[in-house]
Amino acid sequence: MARVDKALIQTRTLMRSLAGIEFEFRRPELLSQALTHRSLGNPHNERLEFLGDAVLNLVVADLLFRHRPDAPEGDLSRLRARLVREQTLAEIARELSLGDAVRLGPGELKSGGFLRASILSDALEAIIGAVYLDGGYAAADQVVSTLMLPRLQQLPDAEALKDPKTRLQELLQSRGLGLPVYEVVEEHGQDHNRRFTVHCRVPQMEQPLEAAAGSRRKAEQAAARVALDQIAGQSRS
Repeated sequence: MARVDKALIQTRTLMRSLAGIEFEFRRPELLSQALTHRSLGNPHNERLEFLGDAVLNLVVADLLFRHRPDAPEGDLSRLRARLVREQTLAEIARELSLGDAVRLGPGELKSGGFLRASILSDALEAIIGAVYLDGGYAAADQVVSTLMLPRLQQLPDAEALKDPKTRLQELLQSRGLGLPVYEVVEEHGQDHNRRFTVHCRVPQMEQPLEAAAGSRRKAEQAAARVALDQIAGQSRS
């Protein structure tokens, strides 16, 4: 009995520190597991994270479906991706001071794992999974809605969320032009610090447009952004 009381007290203390998650666990061990990184050993939060990710995506899809009644499927997908991405979840976790509650092994603790976006976002998803197991879908829906609605209401138009490669392709197609061609022209650096330089060839431009980044995908996106800026400049002149 003493162990249960101690766990309940610890859970209430943690939940008070996580202002914004209005839920009291009947099974405090679920919260403890949700806040335990694999570096500390079993039971850790990866299974709860898996479950929480699914619940999060469903609740956010439902919120968008109801709050953006005229948005087509593609726009809804882009908006959902912005809300459930690692960066957004880590921002929420920091607002909840989740880094102060997450339990890490000595190595992760020493390297500042409590600040790492991946660890914070995973812990938040694990908490959502724990809420779902402890209180059911309605409780998880309430928690996710409380956290996500303010951000949903601040989202820009879905068109603005399209990545540069998609926007460039659609722009060229709307003008009856061919698709852009991307080519890696240089790759250097060690495996942990690789650098890619990419050329983007656009039909209406004589010279390729160049950009570099730490991955091929990011370099291609950056080159597409340069192309969009060039086309916009030509349109204004």
